[in-house]
Amino acid sequence: MRVDLLTREYPPHIYGGAGVHVAELSAVLREHIDVRVRAFDGPREGMPGVTGYSVPAELAGANASLSTLGVDLQFAQDAAGADLVHSHTWYAVMGGHLASLLHDIPHIISAHSLEPLRPWKKEQLGGGYAVSSWAEKTAYEGADRIIAVSGGMRNDILRAYPNVDPERVSVVHNGIDLSGWVRPTDAAEAEATVRSLGIDPTRRSVVFVGRITRQKGLPYLLRAVERLPEDVQIILCAGAPDTKEIMAEVSGAVARLGEKRSGVVWIEEMLPRPKLTAVLASSTTFVCPSVYEPLGIVNLEAMACGIPVVGSATGGIPEVIDDGVTGTLVPIEQVQDGTGTPIDPDRFVADLAAALNDMVADPARAAEMGVAARKRVEDHFSWSAIGERTIEVYQQTLAGRGR
Repeated sequence: MRVDLLTREYPPHIYGGAGVHVAELSAVLREHIDVRVRAFDGPREGMPGVTGYSVPAELAGANASLSTLGVDLQFAQDAAGADLVHSHTWYAVMGGHLASLLHDIPHIISAHSLEPLRPWKKEQLGGGYAVSSWAEKTAYEGADRIIAVSGGMRNDILRAYPNVDPERVSVVHNGIDLSGWVRPTDAAEAEATVRSLGIDPTRRSVVFVGRITRQKGLPYLLRAVERLPEDVQIILCAGAPDTKEIMAEVSGAVARLGEKRSGVVWIEEMLPRPKLTAVLASSTTFVCPSVYEPLGIVNLEAMACGIPVVGSATGGIPEVIDDGVTGTLVPIEQVQDGTGTPIDPDRFVADLAAALNDMVADPARAAEMGVAARKRVEDHFSWSAIGERTIEVYQQTLAGRGR
């Protein structure tokens, strides 16, 4: 069986959870089947089985939605010979859709997010958001199978695209490389690493890791941490802003927070894994204040490093956090207009602050929850099991086509 994985992100160009997912999934699938990866961001030297594509010269400087479709056309052309194509995120779905039509092969989509539930992207794309929304809707309605990364995501798909047959939507959770996400074994080296980043490992701390985008809920977190004790350190591993406007909003909020309290550490660079695991392992708790999160690989990464997670009870997060055992779920009632905006933002901020205060108030209890968090990841989110389930979906899809 030859499967072509179509993706926006692939090493070394990764900026979000979908890119991590494809990198890990392709590795485990290669142990069983022939996998060809087709990705954006230009050629990949020394990476067998991986082809990187550049935006056609004619579309250089065009709206991002059009340059994306320019790469998708190349994906579709080069998928000749594949038994099926498996696309990831809206960036690649039209490539998969066209490949399916062109070569008469099945198209499977992994749903990591949905355009109708990210209306703030209009700030980035302008009219291109209508193009990306059209591309996603067309591909989803035409796909042979859709893989949702959580039960919550499956519900979102069926609500956003009512023409999609529920029988065609399967749930296969995201996974994590357990060998790569562990607490550092050299304590002295880990301490030196976090101190070099401006972090005091002797202080209680709350850590956030994520892109600066509306869906991650960072402005709500910055309001909530104003209510934490003065000695609690706030570590923000936050970069890759969607727009200049959201960057300005967050920059202003961080500056104001820094004027009120010490221990605000903002790391804008994307840390390599050894440094990030040191930061996570040195923290009391991880926080995920997202207003939209299909699953949240960052939560799995934190749990694998042995710290609990305080997270919004939205999307797939409740399928990751065992409330009261591996972390705390923060209730959130949301406007049903696709933005995920809390109906009562002040209440959400207050509840988030209360959950964080409760967690940092008892570091010993937090440490116990961290041990349970690692165990939960080991039991439920290993890549070997996820790879096996994905191949089952491939086989079922091919059988449905009579192949």
